[in-house]
Amino acid sequence: MLGLMQDRPLLITSLVEYAASVHGDTEIVSRLSDGTHRSNWRTIHSRSKRLAKALLSHGVKPGDRVATLAWNSHRHLELYYAVSGIGAVLHTVNPRLFPDQLAYIFNHAEDTWLFFDALFLPLVEKLRSHLPSVKHYVLLTDEAGAHGVPGVSSYEALLADQNDDFCWPVFDENTAASLCYTSGTTGNPKGVLYSHRSTVLHALASCMSDVLGLSNRDSVLLIVPMFHACGWGVPYSGAMVGAKLVFPGAALDGANVCELLQREECTLSLGVPTVWLGLLAHLDSHPGAKPSKLRRVLVGGSAAARSLISRLETELGVEVLHLWGMTEMSPVGTGALKPRNWDSLSADEKIDVKLKQGRIMWGVDLKIVDEAGKALPRDGKAFGMVKVRGPWIVKEYFRNDAGRTLDDEDYFATGDVATLDADGFMQITDRAKDVIKSGGEWISSIELENAVLAHPSVHEAAVIGVAHPTWMERPLLLVVQKPGEQATREELFAVLSQKVAKWWMPDEILFVSELPHTATGKLNKLKLREQYRDYKLPD
Repeated sequence: MLGLMQDRPLLITSLVEYAASVHGDTEIVSRLSDGTHRSNWRTIHSRSKRLAKALLSHGVKPGDRVATLAWNSHRHLELYYAVSGIGAVLHTVNPRLFPDQLAYIFNHAEDTWLFFDALFLPLVEKLRSHLPSVKHYVLLTDEAGAHGVPGVSSYEALLADQNDDFCWPVFDENTAASLCYTSGTTGNPKGVLYSHRSTVLHALASCMSDVLGLSNRDSVLLIVPMFHACGWGVPYSGAMVGAKLVFPGAALDGANVCELLQREECTLSLGVPTVWLGLLAHLDSHPGAKPSKLRRVLVGGSAAARSLISRLETELGVEVLHLWGMTEMSPVGTGALKPRNWDSLSADEKIDVKLKQGRIMWGVDLKIVDEAGKALPRDGKAFGMVKVRGPWIVKEYFRNDAGRTLDDEDYFATGDVATLDADGFMQITDRAKDVIKSGGEWISSIELENAVLAHPSVHEAAVIGVAHPTWMERPLLLVVQKPGEQATREELFAVLSQKVAKWWMPDEILFVSELPHTATGKLNKLKLREQYRDYKLPD
């Protein structure tokens, strides 16, 4: 027997429609290169409908991939709703990736349109000849800003000929809505294709007080880029509650972050630890600039150190909360809610809780298993591979040629190693993949190793992450040279500069006589990490 309730599909456009009708005057603030732009949810909805009509008039069809290379702004937000709202797929691309990776991602997705910020015009010009599927290039600016750029049209010109007399189409809630690629930590980047249903459910769960705790009374500075797993879902959850959203654009330094927090009376902000270290460094030299309305800081991307949590809470009077997840999880999977005995904990015990990656949120089944796949006890001591399943967790990768992604119980292996206690709090202890997290961005040690092995003097190479005061981790490259060969650091850096992005470059190269190996002949990176645990990188 089925229930007798209305069967309305869960579509992303329902979020912006609600925000416009109930919270229409709530501001959407963008910092642009030419100043501050102020809009509101009502205008965002109207312009999204105009953009939707423009895309349809130019032949965009359901399922077409429409890409963006853009920082956080009101225009990017309009794209979130306009593209998905007509059944097309919004493909947000990380502009920090190396051009070869970007070309692979665009071509694998077969994007037909590319919307981009003026800041990325040189990058786009470099890529254009390698992107055969992209037929339309749109600069996220007014008509004057795109004048004189051949083959590129203006975003505002695209909207100019359209009005907002438009009804959003209704279709299956399992229709693809957006696409994000992982950073290619092993092999080529992989596409994660979100649906309307998964996105709406993720937004709904994220709003809970024990996760993001969003409400219409919040003013949110969204520092995490909107090309990172859909900005951690905040462009959707913010609409769901009608929160004020503040977009910083590309200006993520401590001074600009501090100024926006204060001027826009932000109560909540989300970002990686590097951002908060930058804010504290700015306040060290400008103590009178402390934001007065900020109450909560949500940290993800990489773990926040005890010292960072303590300083933020003590000096700013804010509550610091960890979030954990990944692109394949839409991305949030845990939130650092307080346990029932919170008030009885000491200050140090409270920090101990905050250092954990959070408590499992509703909608996510999470377990830890050993190498044989056997579930391990939730005692906070045993550690194993983290596996997850749920309605907003990937089933398989876009155009996946690697076969089945899930295990026999439909769990997805995250690649993280963690402990899990009886109350559902998870603590990441290691990563199965030898990747490095620098300021919340992934760096592949394998790709760095393969790149430096192209030098004829290099016999063997290993890359590990070592602690860094600003970026949390940075790569250290260890090289064994061939007998009788003598490469220089400068030569190896020159080789790497031709193969990897600048921010992937190792902070130091050390020449060693040998590298440790396991019994099966693999590099023993666990031993290397132990050996260089206290290594201090050069300034």
